[in-house]
Amino acid sequence: MAVPSPPLPPAPPARLPTPSGRWPRRLVRWGWALFGLSLVLFLVYPILVSTNFLFLFGKSPSLAELESPKVEQASELYTADGVLMGKYFRENRSPVPLSKISPLLIKALVATEDVRFYDHAGIDGPALLGALAAAARGEKRGGSTLTQQLAKNLYKTRRGETRGGLGHVPGLNTLISKTKEWLTAVELERRYTKEEILRMYLNTVEYGSNAYGVKVAAKTYFNTSPDSLSAVQAAMLVGVLNNPTAYNPRFHPEAARRRRNVVLERMGQAGILKASEVGALQALPVALDYHVERHIDGPDNYFRGAIGQVITKWCDDHDLDLYRDGLRIYTTLDSRMQDHAEVALHERMKALQRNFDNFWRNRGQNPWVDEKGEEIPDFINTQIKRTEVYKTLNNRYHGNQAQIEAALNLKRPMKVFTWKHDDGDTTLVMSSLDSLAYYKHFLQAGMMTMDPYTGSIKAWVGGLDYRFFQYDHVKQGRRQAGSTFKPFVYLTALDNGYSPCDRIRDQRVTIKYVENGKPMEWQPDNVTREYTGINMTLRHAMARSVNSVTAQLTELVGWDKVAVYARKVGITSPLLPVPSIGLGSAGDVSVYEMVDAYSTFMNTGFRSQPRLITRIEDRHGNVIQQFDPVQRRAISPETAWLMTYMLRGGMEEPGGTSQALWDYDLWHKDNQIGGKTGTTSNYSDGWYMGLTKDLVTGVWVGGEDRSIHFVGSQQGEGGRTALPIYGKYMEKIYQDKSLGYDYGHFPDPTVKINKKYTCTSPDEPRRRRESAVDTIAADNLLERMNGDNGVPDSVR
Repeated sequence: MAVPSPPLPPAPPARLPTPSGRWPRRLVRWGWALFGLSLVLFLVYPILVSTNFLFLFGKSPSLAELESPKVEQASELYTADGVLMGKYFRENRSPVPLSKISPLLIKALVATEDVRFYDHAGIDGPALLGALAAAARGEKRGGSTLTQQLAKNLYKTRRGETRGGLGHVPGLNTLISKTKEWLTAVELERRYTKEEILRMYLNTVEYGSNAYGVKVAAKTYFNTSPDSLSAVQAAMLVGVLNNPTAYNPRFHPEAARRRRNVVLERMGQAGILKASEVGALQALPVALDYHVERHIDGPDNYFRGAIGQVITKWCDDHDLDLYRDGLRIYTTLDSRMQDHAEVALHERMKALQRNFDNFWRNRGQNPWVDEKGEEIPDFINTQIKRTEVYKTLNNRYHGNQAQIEAALNLKRPMKVFTWKHDDGDTTLVMSSLDSLAYYKHFLQAGMMTMDPYTGSIKAWVGGLDYRFFQYDHVKQGRRQAGSTFKPFVYLTALDNGYSPCDRIRDQRVTIKYVENGKPMEWQPDNVTREYTGINMTLRHAMARSVNSVTAQLTELVGWDKVAVYARKVGITSPLLPVPSIGLGSAGDVSVYEMVDAYSTFMNTGFRSQPRLITRIEDRHGNVIQQFDPVQRRAISPETAWLMTYMLRGGMEEPGGTSQALWDYDLWHKDNQIGGKTGTTSNYSDGWYMGLTKDLVTGVWVGGEDRSIHFVGSQQGEGGRTALPIYGKYMEKIYQDKSLGYDYGHFPDPTVKINKKYTCTSPDEPRRRRESAVDTIAADNLLERMNGDNGVPDSVR
């Protein structure tokens, strides 16, 4: 039996590690883990930011955006003759090449904002470390390079969709934005030369006073160009960049001067300026030629208002922004013709207003009168309730009439329109009620010229002065056309079997018709209240604007058909098919429509859609859209030519209503002009429609309200109010040889004219003509054939 071994002595207890030995190893492991994580984050973080991982970091510039950065740039509006009419912008910017920027400005910028610009690749390490050290000491010091600032300006790295989810966390948002600027700056340096970066920077940076880019800044502060900036001006602009608000020389001249002197000092240190020059320039005061541009810059006019609506809609349809995409919009307007139109209208309206004021002053009453010529009581108090001023006060005082009346009668200095000063304005102390009464005394006007063959609108004057009267009397305003609507009656007749030589007797007539199931009668009066009894040719009757003949012809062709033909050639406003349609009382129309319609006659029966724009280009000069003339056949070429022949009758027929034009210098080279006057029954509206071989023009004159007018034909008919504007305007057009418009005959017909049109009016003196005319016997024969009912033999 085996003897058991003696038991082994017990093992000594294991020694537990002391705390002092365990924690150092843990710290080392944690340190390595943190280092590894930091290294991974350092390497991966830029990728996460650039790819907008989980939408946490916001959008970064794409490759396409880096290759072709899109900067907000003002859209520009040009006339047909190349004159800049104005701009549309949020950030007013007009880029220029580096070669057109003063070298002093470029050197001052680098010396002040980024002294190692030509050495770094987008990030300036020493400057960045210096900024971090300054931040640790509680100081503020910039470390961004020009390229980083450009990245921020170009791609808006701190706003909108570039922020992402983490961009709203304080502290992180700054880090992420800075990271994007660093990454973008490096990419910009890879893709562009230093000169290209400088060009982009100077053309995008803000200089205060709504000036973006050096070109606009130079104009805003010094009224000069970027290549003409002096050393002190360049230093001022570079100084503004540090804080466009605090160092704005217009509003903070002392702060701007101190900052300018810092820039001059840096220019001296960089060897750009001599020490003696620096001292002399620093002693100079701040000198500005300040002119800030508005969001819609340029002279206020009615054409700008009309075209703005068209452009805005076009931009919406094409997903473009008028205020930032740098479009170049070329219009049909000719600046020279526009000037001539404005001058002619102003000259006549100034004299007409003087006559108007004297007329009512002599009568001892205000010009707002009823049908009996008596002043309308309480007119201004009634009118004020239709204004926005009254509506605002009514809301503010909750309908309390005592408070409203007190506010309306409160007097204060107001800048108002006047004909007495060349600049068109004066300051008067008056209340809102006084102001309304003051403005109601003014006669208004509207005028438009169009090329009938292309539809190009060449001149557009919507009123006296856009600063004070924004209501546009060319397109927005609509009034009864009076006798200028008569040609549409004769158009209907000529296109339905009648000829210019057919005759209707000038006699008192009664037109019977049915309205709303009730039998009605209408007896039209001639303007003179007299009837000659002459069996007039249609051309003679239209030339003399004989109401009785027009009314009979309207009944013969059908007043509903007259409305149809008016719409065919260009009238778009609603028209009532009533017997008096030929006298202009079927509805209100605009100057814009009337010019369009009359242009159809000159354009061989094609109606041209009125054009405001010829083309739109992008910021690089590429044509986005060309606006070619749009035309459609409205009436036959024979009828169209006959209508131009009829309209010439106003000058050529005895007693024609256009013959006041003989007083103007328009009649060289056997020039031909067609036209038609128009006056409403109470003289509230005066019209003239004029045609030459090249242009069609419409003019309207009248009060703001229909109750404001002259009371007799000697003062208020269209031949005395609107026609003189046309006459003076056409004088200026012909005298301006740069326009290329010359005197001459109307175009010959493009087709054979089958209808008889050369005929002698009964009271016209016999004279030699190259073309054959009717003999007296033929005239008498036509009269007997037409008889009393005036139906032409061609439709018997």
